Amino acid sequence: MKFALALASALISPLALADVYKCVETDPVTGQKRVTYTNARDGKGCERLSRDLPVSSVPGGVSSPKAPAAGPAPGGFPKVSPDDQRARDDDRRKLLEAELATEEAALEAARKALDEADAVRYGNERNYQKKLDRLQPFQDAVAQHERNVEALKKELSNLR
Repeated sequence: MKFALALASALISPLALADVYKCVETDPVTGQKRVTYTNARDGKGCERLSRDLPVSSVPGGVSSPKAPAAGPAPGGFPKVSPDDQRARDDDRRKLLEAELATEEAALEAARKALDEADAVRYGNERNYQKKLDRLQPFQDAVAQHERNVEALKKELSNLR
């Protein structure tokens, strides 16, 4: 046991001594600086950290950029005309409605399959739990389709 522990620590210790680089990149769109730590020197702006400095492996909180003011779009960002956006919204609504119809049909088929399976009791199901276990996949399918229908209805209500 002691030999295995010594062997494992000998194999893992070189990994702990890997070089760590601090890379500072500037986002070309927002101009914000982003700091990343890596074991590979990927590009410019990377500097090797001293082995004496502790490096946290816990990712920091992500600060969300503030919403831009209602004005012109930042340089290079495409603008969409209101007519184009309305057409896209209409296409999305049609797609969601088609998905909803398909999902409702699948829900009805799953309910019918559950009812048919529930109506039958096999000879080896003297214990009622065996019947419940056999019906569980049918019940899961119904529940999944119900969740999908609910999510699609919520998505459609957000469009209107």
